[in-house]
Amino acid sequence: MTTPVRTVGPAEESGLVVVDKPAAMTSHDVVARVRRLAGTRKVGHAGTLDPMATGVLLVGVNKATRLLGHLMLGEKEYDATVRLGAATTTDDFEGEVVSRASAGEVTLEAVRGAARQLVGEIDQVPSSVSAIKVDGRRAYARVRAGEEVRLEPRRVRIEALEVTGVRAEGEFVDADISVRCSSGTYVRAIARDLGTALGVGGHLTRLRRTSVGPFRIASARTLGELEVHFEMLPVADVARSCFPTYLLDEAQARDVGFGRPLGIELGVSGPVAVFDQTGAFLALYEQAEATAVPVAVFTPAVRAG
Repeated sequence: MTTPVRTVGPAEESGLVVVDKPAAMTSHDVVARVRRLAGTRKVGHAGTLDPMATGVLLVGVNKATRLLGHLMLGEKEYDATVRLGAATTTDDFEGEVVSRASAGEVTLEAVRGAARQLVGEIDQVPSSVSAIKVDGRRAYARVRAGEEVRLEPRRVRIEALEVTGVRAEGEFVDADISVRCSSGTYVRAIARDLGTALGVGGHLTRLRRTSVGPFRIASARTLGELEVHFEMLPVADVARSCFPTYLLDEAQARDVGFGRPLGIELGVSGPVAVFDQTGAFLALYEQAEATAVPVAVFTPAVRAG
């Protein structure tokens, strides 16, 4: 993504920070750091990454926090490493090993063949350490407490699953994969299912998110880089990147400031970013029969006098 960045100014400034999250930090830890750097408490994130994972984490500052829940971030990309030869309780290296089988005879061709069976729309059983709630508690909390958790399959789409290489590690085989998938897909579950298909078990040892929607790792900044030079993508540019747009006339722009419905045809379903004649981002609107109604308004009404 080549959207220009804005160096942060006063604490009232709003924008999106594309963070390259390090390992061993939670997404909430990253939010806490950004709060300090931005000088505001109004900071949130979209698309949680677990502590073991690294890569693209979107963090909103001030008004941009209201945009996070509406961002169209349906497609994500990951690079990961799957260890074949052992299955674990959590489908990653942090869990207890529940089965072992020698993977020494597993070939690159065999792994690629198993991977091809997972491409497309599939019913995937989420990893037991997902954030899905079971009777009011997160599945991962129940698993960490020693409970057995069974989750129902969910329909997901894996657009591409490339096996870029394999290497022997004693009785194990480590397979490097690149995944492009829909939101809601669990890469841990892909690791588990690859191991099951190959008859040796598998779990995840490395996970790096390389893109979320239009935001790619090349535009992400480490926390160390942000400490030296804190930058944000302007809210208007984020809106242009993530939503269809609609240009309003002066009267319509004034109505938006009051959160009024607009007698316009947006032409698409879902949120649309509306702008005034100067290019200022005003709000998200969506079609409701003959009118467009506000989803989230980002500009206050300007009153005469």
